[in-house]
Amino acid sequence: MDPYGKALKEFVDHNESPPLLLHNSYGAAEEMPIWYFFRAYDEMPDLEKMALSVCEGNVLDIGAGTGCHAICLQQMGYEVTAIDTSAAAVEIMSASQVTDARVADYFEMTDSQFDTLICLMNGLGFIGKKDRLKDFLSQADKLLKPEGQIILDSSDVKYLYEGEELPKDKYFGEVSFQYEFKEKKGEWFDWVYFDKDTLALEADALGWYVYFLHSDENGQYLARLIRK
Repeated sequence: MDPYGKALKEFVDHNESPPLLLHNSYGAAEEMPIWYFFRAYDEMPDLEKMALSVCEGNVLDIGAGTGCHAICLQQMGYEVTAIDTSAAAVEIMSASQVTDARVADYFEMTDSQFDTLICLMNGLGFIGKKDRLKDFLSQADKLLKPEGQIILDSSDVKYLYEGEELPKDKYFGEVSFQYEFKEKKGEWFDWVYFDKDTLALEADALGWYVYFLHSDENGQYLARLIRK
């Protein structure tokens, strides 16, 4: 069952859709408006516009969803490979004329031709746990050209524990989610949000420089990572 994919397809077929619910491990379920996955450039926040503006060369869009960022990059003249694990999302990307849209697991890719890897909309979270950053960067090292870069955004979610102690048994940015669409629920999956200090310290220890390009009042930020 892929509630996320079904919600996307219903929106494409009918130009509207019931809400996609996102259950979480820290509070009440949230409604996700489906149109947000189909935004045009003018509807994107400044952080995402900046992310697109600093891309270089051939781009790998990781967790590309419906391809809204890949489409913008193609329009800017970039060669883009857009990957997602949702077959429904990739079908939508292909129909939207994303030139190279693939159902693929980032960790299983063997291409080594990219100048830029992008993970937007808190996209780095797909690695699930803080400790998997090492695996993510190790794979990036294989996929990137020598002067390549990673462009990603994430958020500091310390506010979830306001007035409470941070958990001692895990990194506070590690959470779990579950999609629900039309009363059908998918599997729970792990997600991780990195605060800026943790990302910088962890990446530095793994041989990467981190440059923070943008941040907002909600604790969300855009970062560029390059090898040392």
